[in-house]
Amino acid sequence: MRDVELKLISELMKNSRRSDRDLAKAIKTSQPTVTRIRTKLEKEGYIKEYSMVPDFAKLGFDVMSVAFAKWEKKLTEEEYEEVIDAGRALSKNRGLSVIMVSRGIGISCDLMIISLHESYSASQKFIDSFKQFPYSDRLTLQRFLIDMTQDPTYRSLTFSSLAEYIAKSTDAARKGDSPTVTPLTQTHPGVRLNTLARLSDIKRAGARKGLNENSKAKCH
Repeated sequence: MRDVELKLISELMKNSRRSDRDLAKAIKTSQPTVTRIRTKLEKEGYIKEYSMVPDFAKLGFDVMSVAFAKWEKKLTEEEYEEVIDAGRALSKNRGLSVIMVSRGIGISCDLMIISLHESYSASQKFIDSFKQFPYSDRLTLQRFLIDMTQDPTYRSLTFSSLAEYIAKSTDAARKGDSPTVTPLTQTHPGVRLNTLARLSDIKRAGARKGLNENSKAKCH
């Protein structure tokens, strides 16, 4: 991506209500240029949606749940799709206060679910609903609960800090400094590596190494 595109994304992440005129002043370009770039980024999927971050507790959501799911017997892709379809059907029928669902690796879990609830009992009811899902007899769930009515957070949910990181990374690349990561402007979609695939390869390689070392130890 070009510097000006990253700068525009950074400014929109800080405040997406600003007019193209205000954004043009912030990134030191013309209003028509901002309008053209924003439209391009929307069409290419760099900008998925415009939203805002509310005060969840004031809306009545007292609990945030981060749940980690593990199937004792690994699901096939077809079985996994059945589970996802069941989740979509449940969401369509009664609605789900879910922020994010994603597969991943780590802590011996397969799936991560972030959701908001009116109370602890409501969060438990949400977890119980997983018993309706296919292959729930193999499912184990762990949860991390956050009391949204208290203020123990080091940093509340915001994209502003990420926006600042993008802006500073872009500036560092332009000045020729050595940022801690590869500058975003130098990362071309055609050469991006699939991070999850790489992590899976590393995990498998580590497992193979452990097996080999155990075999050698037994031989001695």
